[in-house]
Amino acid sequence: MLQSRMKTLVLAVTLSFFGFVAPVLAAGATINVSLADAGAEAELGTDMGMTMKGDMKMAVMHVIPDKTEVPAGEVTFKVTNNSKDIVHEMLVVKVADATKPLPYIDGDSRVDEDAAGHLGEVSELDPGASGALTLTLDPGTYMLFCNIPGHYMAGMWTLVTVK
Repeated sequence: MLQSRMKTLVLAVTLSFFGFVAPVLAAGATINVSLADAGAEAELGTDMGMTMKGDMKMAVMHVIPDKTEVPAGEVTFKVTNNSKDIVHEMLVVKVADATKPLPYIDGDSRVDEDAAGHLGEVSELDPGASGALTLTLDPGTYMLFCNIPGHYMAGMWTLVTVK
């Protein structure tokens, strides 16, 4: 009888432990994102937006994630502006077709966020500042980009795959 109670107690403690720990283990993915540039004096490219013909090796602004593939579900973007003198931001949009550019407002030199279907952003970060954004993402391709005027076309974007 005592042995049976001990087995029941051990089972209850084990299930209780995993019941509380499992949600913590399945908390989601984190992508650390660095926003970087060649400095305020660098000449901005104007032809490095998505699907453009620009040579991305010549880009003077960058969105650099520490991973480009994560599982579907909750994803946290921890964003740091590593620029010495330029404000940046990071927006997230789901990309339906990676061969088509995002809707762009030429007169404003930026992506039309509403038409692109932006899902969230870490707004204007001063140099050295950090911020975070947590989203629940379905499988697909997502773009991370800076939408400060001129930055997207200067190459400040990248793609992330959610599986």
